Amino acid sequence: MQADGNHEQPKPTFISRAIGVLSKAAVLLLLLFVVDKLLPSISQQTQSFVMAKWQQLSLMQQPLPEENSLPNPLPKQHLTDTWGAARSQGRSHEGIDIFAERGTPIQATTQGIVSKVGENTLGGRVVVVIGPGGAGHYYAHLEDYADISPNDWVNAGDTIGYVGNSGNAKGTPPHVHYGIYINGSAVNPYPLLQKE
Repeated sequence: MQADGNHEQPKPTFISRAIGVLSKAAVLLLLLFVVDKLLPSISQQTQSFVMAKWQQLSLMQQPLPEENSLPNPLPKQHLTDTWGAARSQGRSHEGIDIFAERGTPIQATTQGIVSKVGENTLGGRVVVVIGPGGAGHYYAHLEDYADISPNDWVNAGDTIGYVGNSGNAKGTPPHVHYGIYINGSAVNPYPLLQKE
């Protein structure tokens, strides 16, 4: 027995050292594999988000739509000013309804960034595009969506969806409800649309 308290640790064998190195290498390879699979997705999402924010800032610098400056979202369909008409539950109509056959393509009235592709109670299937000046262009009662997603860039004339009667329009003739919101308040889109 040694009195000085020094205990010699047994030296690891070659096999135990090799197992230690191999296990560390396996963990490192697994980590690299996970990073390789996740990084492109994360990078692409970040790039898309940054691009959308840059485009949004650019749009904010542009002027708001003016009288007769926007194309009809349903070209060749008759426009009627239904703004302010009475609606259920004491509401008033915050847009105009443009009637067409079910499935007719709905075109964006402006360039902008898609901010919503989804559903809500009143509008059913809806698309919202943020255009120049930060104006929100709201398309409701769609039958279906075009191949678009939030943060996508659209140009005037691009198809964003198809005419239907979803939401609280069930039982009515197919149409698109088109609204414009500036600083969060609805404005009458009828004077802003070009009449054919």
